[in-house]
Amino acid sequence: MPPLRWTADRMDQLEHAARRGQRVALSRRGTEYVVVALRVTNEDRHDVLIGRLPMTGEELTFRLDQIDSFQVVG
Repeated sequence: MPPLRWTADRMDQLEHAARRGQRVALSRRGTEYVVVALRVTNEDRHDVLIGRLPMTGEELTFRLDQIDSFQVVG
């Protein structure tokens, strides 16, 4: 599956989720994750989503150009 095409509307959804601390379900390289969105930022010249796993509290970094799909949950 090719990476997601990031439109302005999709970026807005993700940024709003991070501001509100909402959960985001996303798929990257065939693995699905549900994380609490913390922030959308830039690392090493790549846009990234920083999210926290609800069960462990571990923070994960997802490069936006590697995300196959995402959905803001609830």
